[in-house]
Amino acid sequence: MSRDWLSDDRADLAAERILDAAAALFAEQGVTSVGMADIAKAAGCSRATLYRYFENRQAVRLAFVHRETRRIAARVVHEVRGIEDPSQRIVAAMLGAVHAVRAEPLLIAWFRPGESGAAGRISQDSDVIESIAAGLFTPTGLTGPERSRLARWLTRIIVSLLSAPGRDDDDERAMLAEFVVPIISRAFA
Repeated sequence: MSRDWLSDDRADLAAERILDAAAALFAEQGVTSVGMADIAKAAGCSRATLYRYFENRQAVRLAFVHRETRRIAARVVHEVRGIEDPSQRIVAAMLGAVHAVRAEPLLIAWFRPGESGAAGRISQDSDVIESIAAGLFTPTGLTGPERSRLARWLTRIIVSLLSAPGRDDDDERAMLAEFVVPIISRAFA
């Protein structure tokens, strides 16, 4: 039995291959300088094929960021699930996300000087990232616009730490403990 070339599995694999090729280019050349022709060539497909999967360069960026955000979130959830104190769990989750991005050359490339604007815009405009952040970082009892704003604010802090790191891990942890924990504690009250 032959498989249809456009079957879901095959389409998913093609999209993943394109995103993997784009990721390598982002790390090598910088996020803002990579165009659709570059991505098609690196993925080994025609531009027409690339456009069948992704409408434009921003769609490729967004799909890549969403894929990696889901991957990091799953890892962070696993790492912090045993932390009972909600404020400490949020700080650990935020630092876990920062460390995961820094450890991955394909991701930290988004936060080099001149590149962080694209990541910042995506992180604040994406409903997917907001939803993941709300699940990771906000109290379950908090709902509606307040939860949404808190999730976007905490995401903004993570982007800030990636774009302009603290002096070291202890400095970043201290900043989060001193400035973020009091706000989070109020949200849990």
